[in-house]
Amino acid sequence: MGRASEASGLLFPEQAMGRATASARIDGNQMLLQFEGPSTFDAWLDAISKAERFVHFENYILRNDELGRRFRDALVERARAGVRVRLLYDWMGCWATPRRFWRPFREAGVEVRAFNPPSLRDPFGLLQRDHRKLVVVDGDVAFLGGFCVGEAWVGTRNQPPWRDTGVEIRGPAVAAATQTFERIWAEIGGKIPESERADPAGGAPAGNASVWLIEGLPWRSRVYRVTQLMASVAQSRIWITDPYFVAPRPVAEGLMAAARDGVDVRLLVPAHNNWPWVGSLSRGGYRNLLHAGVRIFEWQGPMIHAKTSVVDGHWCRIGSTNLNVASLLGNWELDVGVFDRELARQVEGLFMADLASAVEIVLPRRAASRDPEAPGLGTASLDQEGFLLARRKGGRRPVPVSGQSLTLADLVRAGSALGDAIAGHRVVGREDRTLLGTAAAALLLLAIVSFFFPRLVGWSLAFVAGWVGLVLAVRGLVQAWQARRRESDEGEEVS
Repeated sequence: MGRASEASGLLFPEQAMGRATASARIDGNQMLLQFEGPSTFDAWLDAISKAERFVHFENYILRNDELGRRFRDALVERARAGVRVRLLYDWMGCWATPRRFWRPFREAGVEVRAFNPPSLRDPFGLLQRDHRKLVVVDGDVAFLGGFCVGEAWVGTRNQPPWRDTGVEIRGPAVAAATQTFERIWAEIGGKIPESERADPAGGAPAGNASVWLIEGLPWRSRVYRVTQLMASVAQSRIWITDPYFVAPRPVAEGLMAAARDGVDVRLLVPAHNNWPWVGSLSRGGYRNLLHAGVRIFEWQGPMIHAKTSVVDGHWCRIGSTNLNVASLLGNWELDVGVFDRELARQVEGLFMADLASAVEIVLPRRAASRDPEAPGLGTASLDQEGFLLARRKGGRRPVPVSGQSLTLADLVRAGSALGDAIAGHRVVGREDRTLLGTAAAALLLLAIVSFFFPRLVGWSLAFVAGWVGLVLAVRGLVQAWQARRRESDEGEEVS
């Protein structure tokens, strides 16, 4: 089963898309692209102010700053007006938000829950986060994308806002978005009355866009599979924006294969990442991509946080999933895949506008053969890692930004690069200096601490091993007991 694209001749893999996303196609939706923080948050607040039945608010980060307090006031006001308000935030994402910030919510009757706080019962919880950004109001409108709630997304007097992308959804897909919140709310022990749950049939049509809600769950790899699928069917172009691009090798291979086959594959990433480790890890993968013909651009603004992809001007993805292992395989995420020419062309236009503030990265020996009038090229200079930075005329200079916590993806890429270097499978280039230097320093530090404080290290390892072993043993016993109960119940039903 497929749908033919009238412009490119692409046979859209509709059935395969359903399998990759674990979602049915939802027709009849209206999609409104959001790409500026201030106007995006104004739309969220306006919808919340009109809520009559419920507001479901889920976000990885909710800061105790001016923007965060605006949302707190809006949600508290609706709760006091009798609207059921449910707020889900990620414990790690909100580590810097003080406890006192949440008190007014609870006093007003808002149901507030933290996702995966530290627990002796689950030492693995810290590796899996709720990274979604979702607002659903009355089942009539839903907002999702990459926007967290903090002043970085609206800017300050001395700092312009981060660039991000989201989408406003109206139509039958809102019910599917509501159900994703209901499932994760139940995952953490919350209960939503039957009268407030989404109608599985969805609402009335509001537009012409076909939508797949991509509900990211640990180890489901749905965006992972979608990215590989679209790389295999693209005929003319794949343009991806990603802030923390440390793609697993199969994803990178899919993009490189498309580029070798003549597809215009472009990747837009931050020039100066808000977590420098990720920037170094991302650059560690540039060389193979560039050799295959993938074009890489680095955005020169304060930070580009958008997670989007657009294929052949007909299909696009917008959401919270980064193309790295932690996000693709470890987190709870939420994206929307849209087959709609109008929205896809808007995403392409946004991508081209972002290139005006970007520089292209090329291999030095290929600089001479590159068309000097190609997008992204102006003046050129070698960067500290040996790549050629081809600057657009008028491009902005890099601006340093604040840090972020280390992710599982960073550790996976570090281990991969270090292992390949030690085994002799790759020649270590200058782009690996930061990565391998940091790993070497960490190992030397561990060796020194172990030498001078062997008991401390030994007791620490014994504690961690005992803790994890005990948790696994208890979990295995509980699951065995639950399995026996199910078998017993099924046996009674049969008899």
